Amino acid sequence: MGKTEQMHIRVEPELKTEAEAVLSQLGLRTTEFVRMALRQVVLQRALPFTVRIPNAETIAALNEPTHNLKQFESVDDLFADIEARRDPRIPREATE
Repeated sequence: MGKTEQMHIRVEPELKTEAEAVLSQLGLRTTEFVRMALRQVVLQRALPFTVRIPNAETIAALNEPTHNLKQFESVDDLFADIEARRDPRIPREATE
């Protein structure tokens, strides 16, 4: 279906500027966001999802290399590794 309907809204200039800056960081134009938000309202029959710009800690975690991650053949091997690295000074009950 073609896009034939228009929506006109009025907002404060500062709100528009700040929102456009955030959306730009997320790679979205305002019209794309509005279309996406409206689609979510229809699909969920509720207010749309939460989208946030990640903080510095999250960005750092997302950028960590994954090629050096330890791999295990089984869940038992994973738990054995965790247990082997557990600090013996900390009572086991404190970690459960």
